[in-house]
Amino acid sequence: MPDGDAAPRRATISDIAQRAGVSTSAVSYALNDKPGVSASTREHILAIASEMDFAPAAAARMLSQGRTDTVGLVLRRDPRFLANESFFMELIAGLEIGLAEQHRGLLLQLAVDREAEMAMYRQWKAAQRVDAVLLVDFERDDPRVGLVGGIGLPAVAIGDPSLTGGLTTAWTDDATGIREAVRHLHGLGHRSIARVAGASTLAHVHIRDEAFAAECAALGVRHRILHGDFGVELAERHTNDVLDDADDPCTAIVYDSGLTAVTGLKTARARGVSVPDQLSIIGWDDSLLTTVTDPPISVMSYDVVSYGTAAAGLLGALLAGREPAAHLAGTPTLHERGTTARAEAR
Repeated sequence: MPDGDAAPRRATISDIAQRAGVSTSAVSYALNDKPGVSASTREHILAIASEMDFAPAAAARMLSQGRTDTVGLVLRRDPRFLANESFFMELIAGLEIGLAEQHRGLLLQLAVDREAEMAMYRQWKAAQRVDAVLLVDFERDDPRVGLVGGIGLPAVAIGDPSLTGGLTTAWTDDATGIREAVRHLHGLGHRSIARVAGASTLAHVHIRDEAFAAECAALGVRHRILHGDFGVELAERHTNDVLDDADDPCTAIVYDSGLTAVTGLKTARARGVSVPDQLSIIGWDDSLLTTVTDPPISVMSYDVVSYGTAAAGLLGALLAGREPAAHLAGTPTLHERGTTARAEAR
């Protein structure tokens, strides 16, 4: 490129210091409004910086102020399934909306296991990559609570306050939601109901399990719970296991996600089982996927985007030095569509 076409060189702190006749440290103090220079010297330096159109790099400016304006989120999920999990896509959308209002960004990372996830938090803290993190997929006695507290990394939890170790928390009342699903099916005459759940180690799965079992017992409904991983293969296998049980045939299945519910519908149809005439299905978390099946799937649902926005608000409050209380973002309610019917129709 000819010299005449070259972009003008940006002014540096050294350039300002040379022109002002002061040290680079003095320039840094003045630009960052820190003590160490007199008021007249500060005004002199700022005037020269303005004349030279000085604009510090955003990253350097934020680091000098002890912040990055970035929030981290690590998802311990199989990438093959993540794109089809409406919950996380909508949660991230809500986070982006809320963080954008605070002029903050989101740093997203996938981890293969818990150890890799915890290593990522240590790396982020050591490298000053993020100001805070959002923790999801809580387990009972979750080791991440002690980790973020030990390294001084601010964190907001997505999960029931009883299981998040005192962290600032956004949560949904899953126990009430699963009870509503059981009562709805009981009202339709179902007396044997299966639950195809996520991983048993996850706190929200445990909460749903306990509420499901308790409500079934209270209503005199026979029940069984099969744990998977929110993936297609185990959802198909567990659906077949339920439908193969001739000794106590279930007339309804409640799934822990929309994707697994769609898998259950497909599996039942492949076996010649009519939904909802022979089998009722309820999924969890609404999405386009659950509305375009034939029939569309009845789901327990709430506003996940608003959930993410609320979590972003808690992060902002935490970083502002406040201690916000736990925020109940919603209670899943039934959106009845075409996959639930009276058991007598069987």
